[in-house]
Amino acid sequence: MPENGDGPVAALSLTSSTVDEITVIKVDGVLDATTREQFADYLAMAGTNLILDLAGVTFMDSRALGLIVHHWQTSLASGAKFALIGVEYSKSKVMWITGLAQRLPLYDTLGDALAAIK
Repeated sequence: MPENGDGPVAALSLTSSTVDEITVIKVDGVLDATTREQFADYLAMAGTNLILDLAGVTFMDSRALGLIVHHWQTSLASGAKFALIGVEYSKSKVMWITGLAQRLPLYDTLGDALAAIK
């Protein structure tokens, strides 16, 4: 692991696909202050209907959760479809600490999310 500013400590990989006119973004890596801008830019380019696959997230901080909540609220306000899949407590504890895990649309699989939001 790089030390003393010898390069990025955290890496983030974002890929997207479309299923039934819904953008599915697969997130792999760390969602924190070091990757916030990259994540925000990618979300800004996504369509209005969105599923975030967070199964590959290794850590999430409150800043990343704030971006997700903002996108969720924007989707709700516009009548768009939004869901999160593959969220693991051990890697996204901030969702439970804030109580948002009980409010956000969380599903285990892509199939579950698609069935629920159609």
